[in-house]
Amino acid sequence: MKAKIGNRTCEVELISKDGNRVEISVDGKIYDIDVVMSESGFCSILHEGRSYNAESVRHSEGKYTITTNFRYFDIELSNPQKKYIRGRQSTPEEAQETITSPMPGKIIKIMVSEGMEVKQGDPLIVVEAMKMQSTYTAAQNAIVDKIHVEEGDSVARDQLLISFKTN
Repeated sequence: MKAKIGNRTCEVELISKDGNRVEISVDGKIYDIDVVMSESGFCSILHEGRSYNAESVRHSEGKYTITTNFRYFDIELSNPQKKYIRGRQSTPEEAQETITSPMPGKIIKIMVSEGMEVKQGDPLIVVEAMKMQSTYTAAQNAIVDKIHVEEGDSVARDQLLISFKTN
């Protein structure tokens, strides 16, 4: 996914997550960090023996303010689902037949059931990755054909989550 911080844009990828230990790549450079996140948006980050405290405030889909050491950073993240789907479709008119996980994570909530009719923009599933939750929505009107996961499941990158029958 792309992250825009001020005038700088970088490519961020989750490589692995094991408990609080997270390995990420930022513009190809690997970082091994330990992250403990509280429900209120505060987190403690340990990297190369140094400890950092930060607060994350979500403003809208993909837009956050991170505050650490009395400095703040406005961050804009690309929507990983939309980016992934665009990369897989040959034309914008091509129907979305599935939702797959763009990165390893955990299924937090499933808001649809098999056979349910959904409209474009309806929320379908919430996936947590790197302590951040992403809600995936219907790209077009469709019928949920099959749900391939359950709440609480751990998922791998590119794992099939939901398949559709288009209207």
